[in-house]
Amino acid sequence: MNDNSKISAIIITFNEQEHIGACIRSLQGVVDEVLVVDSHSTDDTVSISEALGAKVISVKWQGYAETKNVGNQNATYNTILSIDADEELSEDLRASILARKSIGFSIEHVYKFNRLNNYCGQWIKYAGWYPDTKVRIFHKLNAKWEGEVHEELVYTNTVTQKHLTGDLLHYSIKDKEDHIARIHKYNKLARKYPNRMIGYLSAISTFVKLY
Repeated sequence: MNDNSKISAIIITFNEQEHIGACIRSLQGVVDEVLVVDSHSTDDTVSISEALGAKVISVKWQGYAETKNVGNQNATYNTILSIDADEELSEDLRASILARKSIGFSIEHVYKFNRLNNYCGQWIKYAGWYPDTKVRIFHKLNAKWEGEVHEELVYTNTVTQKHLTGDLLHYSIKDKEDHIARIHKYNKLARKYPNRMIGYLSAISTFVKLY
């Protein structure tokens, strides 16, 4: 298998012991390297990751975008699969990535797929939460993350998007307490980056009205 068929998965973490195991297990047999970029977790995130065969590097938190870029820079392979600790590859998405992997990933393309969000134990396919398409596979030499709060993958205008079938499963909010904690977190970020948070807070408001 040549280099353009090998994938480094990048996961940034801080105290993600609840999710990291399932995330890494969903990647096994699909990617060739799992790199966890940990910002000095105080729980068992690092030990769980290492026990599952992931490589872990510890870095100071630099914001979502820059911390992910550190992961890209330290990846062994040029093709990056960016995944959050509370996300997992579905079986259909695993199959799609493996099928693409068998013929190789092109530097001329980025690869997107749908994300299915789980809210309080329910999969949400309405209120604007699905298909929630995300570009998550790319060549690290022609793409990087930008943005202080909700990071965005920026890539050269010569690159085109390819869609892979299957869902990225996102365990977004587990219960009411988690939802309240998330609101408080983003209220703080909204005060720091008001222009960056308008779209996100609007999306939350729309969802709550329709849920």
